[in-house]
Amino acid sequence: MTILEAEDRSGTFTTHRFAEQIVDLGEVRLNYSTLGDSSKPALLLIPSQTESWWGYEAALPLLAEHFQTYAVDLRGQGRSTWTPGRYNLDNFGNDLVRFIDLVIGRPTLVSGNSSGGLVSAWLSAFAKPGQIRGAVWEDAPLFASEVNPACGQSSRQALGPIMDLWSKWLGDQWSIGDWSGMQAAAPVELPFRMVIANEGMQVKRDGDDAVSAPEGPPQNFKEYDPEWARAFSAGTAMSGCDHARMLESVRVPVLFTHHFRQLEAGTGALMGAISDVQVQQVRELVTAAGQTFDYFSFPEMAHQMHEQDPELFVRLIDEWAAKLT
Repeated sequence: MTILEAEDRSGTFTTHRFAEQIVDLGEVRLNYSTLGDSSKPALLLIPSQTESWWGYEAALPLLAEHFQTYAVDLRGQGRSTWTPGRYNLDNFGNDLVRFIDLVIGRPTLVSGNSSGGLVSAWLSAFAKPGQIRGAVWEDAPLFASEVNPACGQSSRQALGPIMDLWSKWLGDQWSIGDWSGMQAAAPVELPFRMVIANEGMQVKRDGDDAVSAPEGPPQNFKEYDPEWARAFSAGTAMSGCDHARMLESVRVPVLFTHHFRQLEAGTGALMGAISDVQVQQVRELVTAAGQTFDYFSFPEMAHQMHEQDPELFVRLIDEWAAKLT
């Protein structure tokens, strides 16, 4: 394994509104940004796949009114270490167990989006006793990101095809890097449901309709190791971490936000991150483990609520956290 540190990719990055820091966790050096006073409750933010910590940039000042926030780059994303062959849920989670010990140093709330929501779920079950006070799973693809799930659609029937596309045309560590080829191939290689899903899950910004697709990769992709996509597509990202077993082991209260989703007529394939039947099974397993499960459905919401509607995102977390003992 040849790890790649931020200095190996120094020409990749841009500056952001908030300062960044690095902590050495042993195998990886994790990049993060923090905002808010230490007198407030701690909150750990875990971004989605292809998203660096600064995906939370709009939400951070609002969250800092209520929390001391820590937004991280997971291994393989942002300025954190790239670790070929080592992208799986257990490693992502254990990185953050050490991060909480070394950086936060006290019990924390945790909120993760998409694959970051899977990491939030992992911490809910497997972090050290007392580390996690409660967990937000923002549109997390539980079951739907597994190749052989215990419930509902598999990754093959959900977002797996787009992971295949990224892996094929970009390659591990950008070893292929054919962004324009990928853009041209997408309408041919992706099933039509993925076009609908992509439209429904993306954050809508003013002027989007008038702007053509970028000629090169956007900044968040430049900071992302596409081996992540291969790990999720092949199922190795979940190796050793069965979702049903993980959910049966949850030890803290959960807040789940469920965003855009539809089922393809005829096939039942999922357009979105997680289906209604899968969320119901998630709820049953979490509550059977003795934990509360607060659920909010936002079928018109993009995949990243924290970016599309940061005010709503912050209000939900603040009101939910206020109920925790």
